[in-house]
Amino acid sequence: MTVETSAHTIMERCNLLASYSEEPGRLTRRFATPALRQANATVAEWMRAAGMTVRQDHIGNVIGRYEADRGPFGGHAQTKTLLIGSHLDTVRDAGKYDGQLGVLTALACVELLHERNQRLPFALEVLAFADEEGLRYHTTYLGSRVVAGTFEPDLLRLTDNAGVTMAEAIRSFGGNPDALSQSKRRSDDLLGYVEVHIEQGPVLESLNLPVGVVSAITGSSRMLVTFTGQAGHAGTVPMSARHDALCAAAEFILAAEKLARSQPGLVATIGQLTVHPGASNVIPGEVILSLDVRHQSDSILEDACQQLQRQAYQISEARELSLTWQHVQKYDMTPCKPYFTQLLAQSIEAAGYPAHFLASGAGHDGNTMSTIAPIAMLFVRCKGGISHHPDEAITTEDVTVALKVMEHFLTLLAQKREQGQIS
Repeated sequence: MTVETSAHTIMERCNLLASYSEEPGRLTRRFATPALRQANATVAEWMRAAGMTVRQDHIGNVIGRYEADRGPFGGHAQTKTLLIGSHLDTVRDAGKYDGQLGVLTALACVELLHERNQRLPFALEVLAFADEEGLRYHTTYLGSRVVAGTFEPDLLRLTDNAGVTMAEAIRSFGGNPDALSQSKRRSDDLLGYVEVHIEQGPVLESLNLPVGVVSAITGSSRMLVTFTGQAGHAGTVPMSARHDALCAAAEFILAAEKLARSQPGLVATIGQLTVHPGASNVIPGEVILSLDVRHQSDSILEDACQQLQRQAYQISEARELSLTWQHVQKYDMTPCKPYFTQLLAQSIEAAGYPAHFLASGAGHDGNTMSTIAPIAMLFVRCKGGISHHPDEAITTEDVTVALKVMEHFLTLLAQKREQGQIS
């Protein structure tokens, strides 16, 4: 099998996995659903065919292990492991490549080694995380948080839109919510975590480059904001006497947009809005909205969140409403390991392209995995920078380059390991 053939296989597999969906006519694959079960089973089958031992952990991550070459005398005193992969869950009405590409590229690297009957001086584990997007329970990185040991047990009480608790969903998926801590990986045997991912932005396309090296993952904060006023009849309550929660939310949404536009690099997004009671002839009495704020500087991010919280309270007070401000998640800016990023840069140059470094504005499982291992990421150009959308598109040629880069990266890492330059 050539690298070019393998790249074609990756694209075909992306198409197949995209058919495993909860919704006809579009790709939606939430955590612990039958659609994800299909994807997990198919990826596990491919892993076994590539010579890996495969297991599913207590939250539903699929993990394939390709053992190290221990040499004629047992090899290294301690076998180290490099983790590579991404996630298999999606957003609603998703594209085919976010997450899946990283899992399938990692799998292809192992397939090429297995076909050559080749082992490395460290083990490889391909991770297919069960949840990164947070679509079902509105909290991200469930899969990688379990692996990193940062999963908070209180999350098990969260319910989805159908009233199913996370604990119930995990059990129905074949997992064990009471044993999640047992799926934590020890950090002392890990070399690092590496992920291939579409860029989700326009930079590489503007530079006419197929791939780039991620220097850091931008920090992010997520909040749930609830404005509570008073529902009332749309025809009988005068405007001067209203306590309209939706008008307060609308004012806050525009305030968030204004603040984000005033600060370079700052982005703020309100992607979900729930209006109660939700009738056309009733004044909205309560509105719950999501708030996602991001910036590469942790201090600027924190200051922006504080400003927005103050503005939300000011809007509530002026309209005589009550406000609930709930912090859902916070991730600081996560730097990638310079040692690994330099090896990726060398590998890109070996493939005949200049190495461009760029920060990721999107969050990734690397945010969480950085708590137990050094991380690195390789971005792949995507058409128009479009992501989280059916128009998400990449080319087989760019996937071929990414696979060549990852192969060279593993070769360089193996050489450094053999020479004792990395322990």
